[in-house]
Amino acid sequence: MNTLPWEQRKLGEVIKVCNGRDYKHLDVGKIPVYGTGGYMLSVSEALSYKDDSIGIGRKGTIDRPYILKAPFWTVDTLFYCIPKQNNDLKFIFSVFQNVDWKSMDESTGVPSLSKAAINKVNILTPNILEQMKIGTYFSTLDHLITLHQRK
Repeated sequence: MNTLPWEQRKLGEVIKVCNGRDYKHLDVGKIPVYGTGGYMLSVSEALSYKDDSIGIGRKGTIDRPYILKAPFWTVDTLFYCIPKQNNDLKFIFSVFQNVDWKSMDESTGVPSLSKAAINKVNILTPNILEQMKIGTYFSTLDHLITLHQRK
């Protein structure tokens, strides 16, 4: 089997990091709002209507990324990271889970992470087909681990 070599890239080359925003001006609705601790409430508008993303804390909990299924809204303490074209969400999420985010803490008080810190992380990426296989494998493994932990 012939595989293409993996490329060293900056995380900022494979994702777009977006800011969350305040939701208090929105009406109650069906769009989930997420913060660093997960789901908070539901509102009438979304920051992302179609792009599933990876949420990662900007302030507070900076080391527990999770997948956000569109549509969603994120508060201003949570970045959402959209994979760029030809990059698989599940693969990129597995990369996020293996970065030492706490070592990039830029604060003296509440843990803080910046777009620049996220964008400059060095990663290795295969082609999109390998990304999809790896991403699906780790996603399935995570699901099985969760099921066993519930027992």
